[in-house]
Amino acid sequence: MDTTTLILIVFALAIGLGIGYFLRKSKVEQLEKAQTEKSEHLLQEANSKAKEMLLEAKNEAFKALEESKREEEKKREYIDKIELKLIAKEESLEQKLKSLEDSKVDLEKKTESVKLLKEEAERLKEMQQLEIEKIAQLSKEEAKALLLKEVEEKSKEELARQILKAEQELKIEAKERAKFIIADAIQKYAAETATESTATVVALPSDDMKGRIIGREGRNINAFEQATGIDVIIDDTQGSIVISGFDLVRRYVAKVALEKLLQDGRIHPARIEEVVEKTKEEVAQMVKELGEKAAYDVGVAGLHPNLIKLLGRLKFRTSHGQNVLKHSMEVAFLATAMAAELGADASICKKAGLLHDIGKAVDHEIQGHHANIGRDICKKFDLPEAIIHAVEAHEGEIEPKTLEAMIVNAANAIANARPGAQRDNLDNYIKRLEELENTANSFSGVESTYAVQAGSEVRIFVKPLEIDDYDAVKLSYNVARKIERDLQYPGQIKVNVIRETRADDFAT
Repeated sequence: MDTTTLILIVFALAIGLGIGYFLRKSKVEQLEKAQTEKSEHLLQEANSKAKEMLLEAKNEAFKALEESKREEEKKREYIDKIELKLIAKEESLEQKLKSLEDSKVDLEKKTESVKLLKEEAERLKEMQQLEIEKIAQLSKEEAKALLLKEVEEKSKEELARQILKAEQELKIEAKERAKFIIADAIQKYAAETATESTATVVALPSDDMKGRIIGREGRNINAFEQATGIDVIIDDTQGSIVISGFDLVRRYVAKVALEKLLQDGRIHPARIEEVVEKTKEEVAQMVKELGEKAAYDVGVAGLHPNLIKLLGRLKFRTSHGQNVLKHSMEVAFLATAMAAELGADASICKKAGLLHDIGKAVDHEIQGHHANIGRDICKKFDLPEAIIHAVEAHEGEIEPKTLEAMIVNAANAIANARPGAQRDNLDNYIKRLEELENTANSFSGVESTYAVQAGSEVRIFVKPLEIDDYDAVKLSYNVARKIERDLQYPGQIKVNVIRETRADDFAT
């Protein structure tokens, strides 16, 4: 390569560099100008937005200030109103206080006036009393004693006249009533049933045992009758005695206890009480077993033990001549069979049929219809509502609302309507004896009551610490009058009040 060419190349490069420099410089200047213009534009926009925001902030601040002023004015008005009310109340209280002070002054004046009037009345009363004592020539205490004595004498005379009048009327009506009773007894004769239901014959190993049963001055037989509540009849019949009472449980206890005493040979009041108590425990166990057997035979499970005991007591209860436990089992079977045919709940019908007369186990202890008593018992043992309703509706006292209740009601009617199922005379007889005992138990101070001698006598054992001898006489009179007033009965009833005090000690 020659020198000229090299120079031309160098010169061309120099020219190219110079042109590139100027072009680059021009482009940079254009970019700087554009960036400057953009920055100025953004700055203008920022200034514009800042002015707008500042304006808006000023407007918001102005509005807040205005709102604060309005709130302050409202609060000031509210405070002014409260101040006015307080001022009004203060004025009202001042007026009331002034009125109370005036009333207090008036009341003090009236109190003083009443006090003076009372003193004047007391003075006049004392003067009047002195004047009366002066005229009557008696002091206040003497006049009071005389008046009480006169009232007591008049009361005794009136009571004696009433008793004498009642005795005379009884004697006048005795023959007519005796004729009516005999005629009614002949028409309604049921001797075998009454004997079976109210009396039990106990065989004796020898007639000599009768004297031991009676005891010295009748102590043994009295202790036995008091402990059991059963009447012991000892007559000339050889080789046997009769125990009589309408409560089958008591009579069964008495029978078993007497047989144990005869077998043991030791018969005295302490031994009698011991044997009777032990027999009661055994009978209670037997009652439980009877209830369990009845529930098993019917096919009812899950009953509470205390409910089982009540069920077993029905074995010793009769109604219209029926044994109530057998009747209940019969109703359970009938209700179950009908429920199966009609598509009802057989388990409810079975359990309700077995328990429908459960109230009769305690109806001599609790007032009320046995259906209502049974309902309360079922509620106590948390039985289902369907069973409770069937029990309370089985007598038709309330309208049955479920198919199961209707079935139990029908089964009960069928069981009662079958030939020979009922004997109304016996049921009324037992009910009358229960009413006699309940009437006597309604008086305070009574410990226990037993209707004996087929209802012709009521024996009342009283608490000796609450009833003295004079009160015992009054109690026998009051019980007899209440029986006359409230009960219906043939013939007459002897009310026998027994007050006994025992003293025990031990020699060591």
